[in-house]
Amino acid sequence: MASFKFLPFLLLAIYASIAQAAPWPIHARHATHRVRHIGRRALKLDTFQPKGTYKIFGAEGIAQDTGNSFAKTGINDSAIAFVQSQLGVDPAQVGYRSGLDGGAGKFAYVKQTHEGVPFVNAVANVAWKNTKVVAFGSSFVDTKNIAPSKPSIDVNTVIPTVEEALDGQFNGQEPTIEYLAREDGSVALTHVVQVRNEDAGTWFEAYVCAHTGEILSVTDFVAHASYTVLPITKQAFPDGQEKLVDPADLLASPFAWHSDGIENTTSTIGNNVAAFANQTASNQTSAGLNFNTKYDDSFDPTTRSNMDAAVTNAFYIINTVHDFSYRYGFTESAFNFQDNNFDKGGRGGDSVLMSVQDKSGLNNANFATPPDGQSGTCRMFIWDQTNPRRDGSLENDIIVHEMTHGITNRMTGGGTGRCLQTVEAGGMGEGWSDAMAEWVLQKSDKVEDFIMGQYVLGSTQGIRQFPYSTNPNTNPLRYSSIRELTEVHNIGEVWANMLHNVYAALVAERGFSKTALTNPDTTEGNVVYMHLFMDALLLQPCNPTFVSARDAWIQADENRYNGANKCTLFKAFASRGLGLNAADNFVDNEDIPLGC
Repeated sequence: MASFKFLPFLLLAIYASIAQAAPWPIHARHATHRVRHIGRRALKLDTFQPKGTYKIFGAEGIAQDTGNSFAKTGINDSAIAFVQSQLGVDPAQVGYRSGLDGGAGKFAYVKQTHEGVPFVNAVANVAWKNTKVVAFGSSFVDTKNIAPSKPSIDVNTVIPTVEEALDGQFNGQEPTIEYLAREDGSVALTHVVQVRNEDAGTWFEAYVCAHTGEILSVTDFVAHASYTVLPITKQAFPDGQEKLVDPADLLASPFAWHSDGIENTTSTIGNNVAAFANQTASNQTSAGLNFNTKYDDSFDPTTRSNMDAAVTNAFYIINTVHDFSYRYGFTESAFNFQDNNFDKGGRGGDSVLMSVQDKSGLNNANFATPPDGQSGTCRMFIWDQTNPRRDGSLENDIIVHEMTHGITNRMTGGGTGRCLQTVEAGGMGEGWSDAMAEWVLQKSDKVEDFIMGQYVLGSTQGIRQFPYSTNPNTNPLRYSSIRELTEVHNIGEVWANMLHNVYAALVAERGFSKTALTNPDTTEGNVVYMHLFMDALLLQPCNPTFVSARDAWIQADENRYNGANKCTLFKAFASRGLGLNAADNFVDNEDIPLGC
């Protein structure tokens, strides 16, 4: 890779962005901005997403006029008509991207367009219950100051510049032309180019002005985690390995885990995930479908037997998350990860690539989530905080956390991988991942405090500041805590602890199901919680805030359970400052609706 050279136009773009941002308090930018540090020389790029609006319409919903009702026109035209009616835009300015029938509702995701060119970051989403609109989010922008729609610079001339600036290589994904809304109110025409660095574990989508060649913004497909075969209901290696026979859920994986319905394997490669070690596909574990090598953590993780056992555990966990999340709505049409989608919607060819003992880092893990149709990539690292070292793939909460990044990035915004890019939304992404890891590990109606990453650190404190807890003396984090936070994992702790309180309230109200991983058709609290968790992802807007994400939970409950849990949810959120009248200002509010 060539040494990095600062490009004058790139520096100007960065300094201009920083200068505009200066008068605003840091926390006020969480919902619209995120600073990216890229490459070996820590290039600093301040990225922007338009401030969105989000409304939920409760049980009544909004009936569309008879000419544009869902029943008459279908999800595509109905979504465009509703956006037009709400925003007063011409139908030609709205482009349908994707949609699905999620069981508890129907969902459509659209983009603003201009002269047939879609926008990267001006998007909208519409949700229906039956034939009435129940939620609407939009970040459409004014187009008075918009660049011409025909590029004046060929994309092939900017790819080398992007590779050098972002310290990676063009990955061959076909570049596109899209508009990018900017902080100063202008709209730039951009070449959209994907760049990866396999050794460093980075994967960016760059937006390069098609008239000047400036790099204006990026989407980072990689979600990093700063924390750290076992049955998925066990947290880490000390809890004990078990031999499981045929654990695949044939509803979610109809040909089990080693077949796509066409080809069969006897290694850790299947329709949902390909697991291997050291970034090398040949380092898959092959065992004639008998993957029974035991892990021994008195030896270094890199011994051959430990490597095989780690790959097997990672393969098992990713598949298991695929299977239970499928039952709760992360299906082919909801943009999941599968090579063969069996003609059930979505784009195939995108099973998860799981790299165990990845050589690109230590003491961490990450998950890259490109758009539907491109494989997600999970990298698990070795941890050197103990002697012998420990393998993150033997701590299940870490793997579940990482796979959840793939779920939340795909289900938010319609499969683009672009809609958790602000500081606040990225923070919630970390929080959802911790919350999912906790959900699979809670064992009864006695909701225990939860600690992430104890095994890899060799410490009972784990890798978060506080245990997740309903006790404010154990975990004092509240909505207002975000005012002092700028890092996504720290913000994620606030959201994860709110969800811990939501989970505890639902279980206290409705009880606990021991079959929640395989049976989503009951009404116990942990089952209800996971339905609302997944439904809300489809409902919420692109780059949600805490407030809009909470509203999506409330509307999800209205859609699926006719609002039966509204008061329980509001009380739980309000207990941590995200009450009925909380605004996007990180000021605590404990109000709950009348009647609660």
